[in-house]
Amino acid sequence: MESVIPALGPVGFAFFLSAVLIFGTKENSGGKAKPLGWWAVLILSLIAGAAFAAGGWPFDLVPKLLMGDLLGAVDAVMPGLSMPAIALTLMAILAWVGLTRRQVAILGIFLFYCLAGSDEGLGILAERIHAVAQDLAK
Repeated sequence: MESVIPALGPVGFAFFLSAVLIFGTKENSGGKAKPLGWWAVLILSLIAGAAFAAGGWPFDLVPKLLMGDLLGAVDAVMPGLSMPAIALTLMAILAWVGLTRRQVAILGIFLFYCLAGSDEGLGILAERIHAVAQDLAK
């Protein structure tokens, strides 16, 4: 059966979600659509992180640099700090720090990579988000 919307693929889906997050978090866009809400931005950014991971280059370039450089710096300052601890800390920041929607989008993408690097429950959450992104990209 043919679809009305052709398959986006992970790269097209990552590109689309990037545009949605960039334009959907702008305060006064002048367009008909209203800016995205906080929860919508968080959910879309987590799915975007999964799409970036699946999309490969160039979408995984920045997260790989962030993860490699940040984790290297964190390990130098606080040896033994784990990915689940960083992910839970990012969740606490999202919950209690008044961030703009664009900051939530960036932190949400980074949170996905921390979740994906975690084991057990947080890693399962990242796998589920990745599965949703793959289904939406088809």
